[in-house]
Amino acid sequence: MSQFSVPKFQSVKGSLHTELKTRVQQYFDDKGIKSTGTSKLFTKAFVLVIALVAIYIHLLVWTPVWYLALGECILMGGLVAAIGFNVMHDGSHGSFSNKKGLNRVAASSISLLGANHFMWNMKHNMIHHSFTNIDGVDDDIELGTLMRMAPTQKRLKMHKFQHFYFWFLYMLLYVFWIFFTDYKKYFSQKIGSVPLKKMRIADHIEFWSVKVYHAAVFILIPILCVGWLSWLVGFLVMSVVAGFVLSIVFQLAHTVEHTEFPLVDIDTNKLPDEFAAHQIKTTANFATRNKLVSWLVGGLNFQIEHHLFPKISHVHYPAISEIVRNVCKEYQLQYIEFPTMRKAVGAHVRFLRQLGRYD
Repeated sequence: MSQFSVPKFQSVKGSLHTELKTRVQQYFDDKGIKSTGTSKLFTKAFVLVIALVAIYIHLLVWTPVWYLALGECILMGGLVAAIGFNVMHDGSHGSFSNKKGLNRVAASSISLLGANHFMWNMKHNMIHHSFTNIDGVDDDIELGTLMRMAPTQKRLKMHKFQHFYFWFLYMLLYVFWIFFTDYKKYFSQKIGSVPLKKMRIADHIEFWSVKVYHAAVFILIPILCVGWLSWLVGFLVMSVVAGFVLSIVFQLAHTVEHTEFPLVDIDTNKLPDEFAAHQIKTTANFATRNKLVSWLVGGLNFQIEHHLFPKISHVHYPAISEIVRNVCKEYQLQYIEFPTMRKAVGAHVRFLRQLGRYD
């Protein structure tokens, strides 16, 4: 990566990461099971995608009365987020299935939603998962001047109110992602300060094919079927629901009370911890005993386990979380967890309030 120096993690003997991997692998060996998705995950993926397509067709072909259509648009926004969490996310990490072809299909579901997989893979898998909560590198905590998401970012007067207006900004994520940030990354060939890896011809073709498909399926065809105003209202409702759900789930995992934002040593370009310790200190779990939340968000409420083992499917996170929790106790590391969604949201709001008022 030209003109960008990748931060390095500390290298230690008998590392925490090695110990965690050994114990988790022992769990799968003892159970005699694979670490990828199960038939239940495949069934859920099928149901989610079919439900999205069915609602889309119902809205355009049968066009129910406005209040039912509004409800379906809300449900459609939830399904967009759920497919992203449950299907695309596991597929892009190669944990959806033990078959590469199925993983590619699952990962490509991001195209169904109008986003570009190349950009997502670079932003999420390569940058966010490696350099979590590192200001200037992790694009997930970069909202420009609109919000202060890390202690090292400049505090503006408007940030004093960010714990009130963040709801509105989160709602705009999906629209902003599809219509702006993908293009910004494409034309600037950077994600934040990190240069993109070289795009192949196939990557360029895929980028523009997905954007043309999305414009046709989610804009042009609906306008022709139901009219401009009905499309606009329906699309905005779907988009704000999807945007808010996607945003809040990812933010509850890293920008809450107790999570850390480590600094890179200027002289050595090294981070203060080894990889596993860094992930544990910068990540939080929430509502892990709530099976409905776990089902809907694709296990991303077990974010600590996901950051330590992204290539293990989320269906196994409840089981391996006990292993991770025990290892954290042995290594005297805080295992950050909020028992309910409400308490996690409260921790996020208080964190934003603190950042907005104090340096």
